[in-house]
Formats: sequence, structure tokens, C-alpha cells
Amino acid sequence: MHELGITQNIIAIVSENAQNKKVQRVLLEIGQLSAIMPDAIQFCFDICAKDTIVEGAKLEIVVIPGIAKCRQCGNTFDVDKPFGICECGSIEMDLITGQELNIKEIEVEELCV
Repeated sequence: MHELGITQNIIAIVSENAQNKKVQRVLLEIGQLSAIMPDAIQFCFDICAKDTIVEGAKLEIVVIPGIAKCRQCGNTFDVDKPFGICECGSIEMDLITGQELNIKEIEVEELCV
């Protein structure tokens, strides 16, 4: 399960960028074609966040659908695999979206004095 290592890296990056402030929320974008299982990331998140400034934070995951563009006719179309066939019959395509893994937002606690 490579999601455990990925989640550990996400926690490390979030912790580093939170500047020692308690993290309240993390928003991830995961591409449908990335071979990363959002449910596995969700499962690992609380375990990996334990005893860090990310512990207790809410994890939100947005799944980005796969979209490809045909090299022959320029048509864009949805794909659920990293390959596909355009309506024109071509298999030559460029993936536009679906391979992402982005930490899109980090919400931290602001202390009021």
C-alpha cells in the first residue's frame, strides 16, 4: 500500500508549511488516473498525523476526473484509464487532467490575543 508513504509525505509537507501553527483542515486534489486510492489516503491520514501539528485536522479530498485530448482531431473526452479511443478512432491522446496529487489548501489555527 504505497498510500501510507504518500500520506506520510503529505503530513510532512503540511507540517513544514504550517509554520508551527495547528492545522485545522487539509484539501487534497487526487486525479482519478493517479493510481492513488482516496479512501486509503483518508484511512492513513489520522494514523500518520498522530502526535504532529496536523493531528485532528479535517481531510477533504477532491477527485479530479480524467480528461484527454486527441492528437489527431483535437477533441477532448473523458477517460477512466490512462488510455482510450477518441470518437474519430485515434488512440493518440494527451492526458490533460487526472494524474494530479496536489495539496491545494491548508487551514491553520490563528490565535487571538
